[in-house]
Amino acid sequence: MKSLLHAPLRGVTYTRWLHLVTPVLIVAVWMFIEPEAPWMPALIIAPFGLLPWVRLAEGLQAQFLLLGPREREADEPLISTTASARWGDRWRTVLWLEIRLVIAFLAMYPTVWLPATAVELLLRAAGEPVGDGSMLAVVFPGLPPRWLCLVLAPLLLVLLLAIVVVLGRLVTAIAARLLGPSAAERMTQLEKRTEDLLERNRIARELHDSIGHALTVAVMQAGAAREAGDPAFTERALAAIEETGRAALEDLERVLLVLRESAQPPSQRPTLQEADRLLESARSSGARVESQLSGPLERLPGPVTREGYRILQEALTNVLRHCGPVPVQVRVSVDVRGLDLEVTNPLPTGRPRLTTGTGSGLRGMRERAALLGGEAESGPYNDEWRVRVRLPLERIP
Repeated sequence: MKSLLHAPLRGVTYTRWLHLVTPVLIVAVWMFIEPEAPWMPALIIAPFGLLPWVRLAEGLQAQFLLLGPREREADEPLISTTASARWGDRWRTVLWLEIRLVIAFLAMYPTVWLPATAVELLLRAAGEPVGDGSMLAVVFPGLPPRWLCLVLAPLLLVLLLAIVVVLGRLVTAIAARLLGPSAAERMTQLEKRTEDLLERNRIARELHDSIGHALTVAVMQAGAAREAGDPAFTERALAAIEETGRAALEDLERVLLVLRESAQPPSQRPTLQEADRLLESARSSGARVESQLSGPLERLPGPVTREGYRILQEALTNVLRHCGPVPVQVRVSVDVRGLDLEVTNPLPTGRPRLTTGTGSGLRGMRERAALLGGEAESGPYNDEWRVRVRLPLERIP
């Protein structure tokens, strides 16, 4: 009842009404052409649903007229606005066109009769004569008294509003079922959302670890130099701040590069087929990289090959950041069971020996692997540091 009272104040009530009565024009025109075959429009429009662009046109129309602003701007659209990609989508579009035409046919009579009857009731209440062939005489064989006409006229308009609201909600629910995203489209949307979340988390970790650390060091060095009052100490502090700032700028540029790449759709993001680009970049930074790539990399599913690229990128970045230009062994292999990726390098000398992979980059690799049903491990192995990742293929849809 509350929603019915609010319905006249909502714009979507009237746009749904417009959506309901639009096919009535087709039915009305056909009734003038061949009134003995009212079912013929249903046969005429059925083949159009098999055309891919019809689903796109119907989706755009339904999304604009049937949904409110909040529903249209939702992250996960209720109604798809893409052309049919599979036969299942085409047959659903055919069914949608048929059901829409039937609902329009049902909505035609109350849409025409109720307002016309309400107008005649008001005319009778005003003392105007009503003919025997009028719609009022058909609905009320014995014409009601004038005072009752004043009561019945607004009730018919309320009834019309209730019918419009109910039919509008019905056609919206059917549109969401038949024109909503297919399973393949939902998988693409989920993949894109997963990619975005992974990149956001990774960027947040990078900014927190590198930029936050650099700013903390700079603030502490500046405060210590001001308190010391020693020119030699101040010079050393400024040199440390300068070096930290340069490193932070390099990290920031690398993070912004990732951010720019993450704005691309999944189909345009780098894959393991472009691993040579990463290896050449590491070599140009001074590292001696030996690589072994085997298996059909081009046949890997999209999520696996893209996440594999990011994991390899992070592993090489960690080597350059923590160990410098050292020899690096990279092995990437693909078989029927999954993708194996391994990066090994000598442990840095003169630094504390790591026992577990606790950095944000290593944590990010584990999260990427876990999301795809795989696993990633990192740590010392035979006097070297090894990152090993396994991404299965049988769990990827």
